[in-house]
Amino acid sequence: MTAYVMVGTDGSAPAGRAVAWAAEDAARRGLPLRIVHACEPWTYDIPMHTPPGFHDLVAERGRDTLRAAADLAGGRAPGLEVVTVLRDGPAAEVLRREAADAAQIVVGSRGLGGFTGLLLGSVSRALAGHLGVPVVVVGPRDHDGDPGTSGHPEGSGDPGESRDTERVYGRIVVGFDGSAHSEAALAYAFEEAARRGVALRAVHAWQMPVLGPGAAVHTPLVEDISATEERVASGTLVPWLDKYPRVEVERVVVCGHPAGALCDASATADLVVVGSRGLGGIGAAVLGSVGHGVLHHAHCPVAVVRAGGEA
Repeated sequence: MTAYVMVGTDGSAPAGRAVAWAAEDAARRGLPLRIVHACEPWTYDIPMHTPPGFHDLVAERGRDTLRAAADLAGGRAPGLEVVTVLRDGPAAEVLRREAADAAQIVVGSRGLGGFTGLLLGSVSRALAGHLGVPVVVVGPRDHDGDPGTSGHPEGSGDPGESRDTERVYGRIVVGFDGSAHSEAALAYAFEEAARRGVALRAVHAWQMPVLGPGAAVHTPLVEDISATEERVASGTLVPWLDKYPRVEVERVVVCGHPAGALCDASATADLVVVGSRGLGGIGAAVLGSVGHGVLHHAHCPVAVVRAGGEA
């Protein structure tokens, strides 16, 4: 089966931003776009109280949502092949099933079912880091900025409304720490930078070792650790620089928490790329603390990439 970019929509504003982002991504990749809407049963399937014909109304509402999303995608990427899919079931499960041949999955940070104060909804949490393909979570720009385009029949109706206020920096940010997951993130980030023709900022953050109470941190120790981390970062990037000689790369090595460093860098980026977990991750954790921190606080879309072959 032909690969495709898949995006989930529920008609919310974050979903509309996800649809717009996915349409442009699919066009760059030369792939079709599959837009999926899930009719979640527990939101209406109560036999004692469900009036006759209500399921049909819910399905029609879903088709309206898909038509609006397809119009939005067509406006962002004219000529793009768009397929819409309506399925019954919990959204996360539906998206998992429909992603069998996807090259990439795109979701909004949260949908209609989320609390408005939460930056990350249950569906995006259930997918990011859990699938073998990259998952891109598209959130509100600057967390409180432009509301974007809903992609819903009751939304703005103008597919280009959010385009004029979008921030475009022409830069991708990737975090790396030498783990297999960060290697996967580097592979994705370099390929994406080459595809877009933009610069790449590679961020390697390190933290001081935890010393005993009252232990003094000597300047020579800090300098030695810093020099070692610089060498590790430089050496890690060498093969990628050789493979992608046309990608402009800025190497950043900082002392600080990786999530904080990446979130700071995201303020002037179009996309942040992280591995599903890094060297500090617990083996059982599917998405590490860095991934969680970036997903909750980044100022731009976040791509979560899992290492190949991971169970």
